[in-house]
Amino acid sequence: MNLITLKSVPKRALKTLAARPLLVRFLKTTGYGALGAFLMLLSVGILILNRKPDLKIWHTVELDEEFTTSSPVANFAEYLALEDRLFRQLDEEVYDHIEVEDQRQVNRYHRGSLADPRRWSPNWNRSFELAPGSPADKPKAGILLLHGLSDSPYSLRVLGERLHAEGAHVVALRIPGHGTAPSALTQTTWQDMAVAVTLAMRHLHEKAGGQPLHIIGYSNGGALAVHYALSTLEDSELPRVDRLALISPEIGVTGMAAFAIWQERIGRVLRLDKLNWNDVSPEYDPFKYSSFPVNAGNLAYELTGVNRAKLAKLSAAGQLTDFPRTLTFQSAVDSTVSTRALVRDLFSHLPANGHDLTAFDLNRTPEIEMLLKKDPKEDAVEILAKPDRQFRFRILTNASPEDPKVIERTWEANQATPTDRDTGLTWPAGIYSLSHVALPFPGSDPVYGGDQPDESPGISLGDLAFRGEKGVIQIPASGMLRLRWNPFYPYLEQRVVEHFELVEARANQP
Repeated sequence: MNLITLKSVPKRALKTLAARPLLVRFLKTTGYGALGAFLMLLSVGILILNRKPDLKIWHTVELDEEFTTSSPVANFAEYLALEDRLFRQLDEEVYDHIEVEDQRQVNRYHRGSLADPRRWSPNWNRSFELAPGSPADKPKAGILLLHGLSDSPYSLRVLGERLHAEGAHVVALRIPGHGTAPSALTQTTWQDMAVAVTLAMRHLHEKAGGQPLHIIGYSNGGALAVHYALSTLEDSELPRVDRLALISPEIGVTGMAAFAIWQERIGRVLRLDKLNWNDVSPEYDPFKYSSFPVNAGNLAYELTGVNRAKLAKLSAAGQLTDFPRTLTFQSAVDSTVSTRALVRDLFSHLPANGHDLTAFDLNRTPEIEMLLKKDPKEDAVEILAKPDRQFRFRILTNASPEDPKVIERTWEANQATPTDRDTGLTWPAGIYSLSHVALPFPGSDPVYGGDQPDESPGISLGDLAFRGEKGVIQIPASGMLRLRWNPFYPYLEQRVVEHFELVEARANQP
């Protein structure tokens, strides 16, 4: 019977049956090989990621006095009271327990060091408020300052002082997770930050006495400013924003950020705490964390995604007509945020309402242009090519390739022909571009300035120029080479003051 059945089977089918076990074995071998290769690469990746420097107490401490959405805080006064307790806890849990090997003159957590924030008075890592001279004085406006990720209120200090001098009531919020120890950013969520912004805005609304309310957002603070402004369009109970000023705003981040959180999750499963960190660096900066946790990148990714979804929803419903008039400054080259994303994910959604995007171009000398890896001019061309561009676009650029003088070249909304205006500014020698971290700081800033900075009570980081072998000093070469101050800061400051209508605009200013 078996012989008869076998003979009745076609030869081609017999060959297929004979080959099937071979195919199964081949697929199993290939699959096991691919799995083995993946596991090997994963193991190597984990080993590499775990070769970071040893974590210090400021990387591991848990500061439970930090504000979260579950904190029993009902208003901004209670937020500040909690902040007082937080900084006392920082003293007790970190400053009181610094190892002898970490008692260095450039460690911000060593009392009395050059990087100790308390050398400055006040300590600009804290929230601060600049009120009118007397309770009877009515401010011209209320303005909230929102700093960047891993940053502190110090970054918008000078701008806040100018706005206050022009008659504004200014509140600078220390955003949760900041100003204390970088470990705080391993736990903070974007929701914690957004709720703190709402508390500060309600407080500012009370203090402004019915005057216009504005927000300045730098980097991640820009994303929070946009989030709050969008939320007011959905919730009429929130105090409305009249105008926004965004500096290097975090509107789009790399898609790889979506996968970064898996590094932290693997580290949690394997109990490898170093995998919680993208970067573990010496803490030499008094007002900005040098170490950067994975969670910080993830919350930025989540927040920008929430903003994109809100913008798309409100745009489709035709509800963006009341979005605050927005003035934005962006460096044409920025290793942190994307100019294209700024246009694609924000400006392209906004209907015509006087919105303004200003870019700081490269120093376009022939010597610089021949060394470029990529010319950001492509981004500008893409912006200008949009047939339905509803916003004004400006770029500060060289008057000519041979001239370091800077002009402001402006394209009005829906216009293809620009107009030029002399700014009276000039590119300093030796600087080829701005950077993400440079825009809010004048050259005179005592910590980050490099153009005749004011005297600092501690460390100065704006014009370091050490020479020697790499890997010897604590401050990395990349940190010294990155521009930390804005040679065109007076232009930015004046534009912000005019945007908020605290002073009259220049006669030749569109």
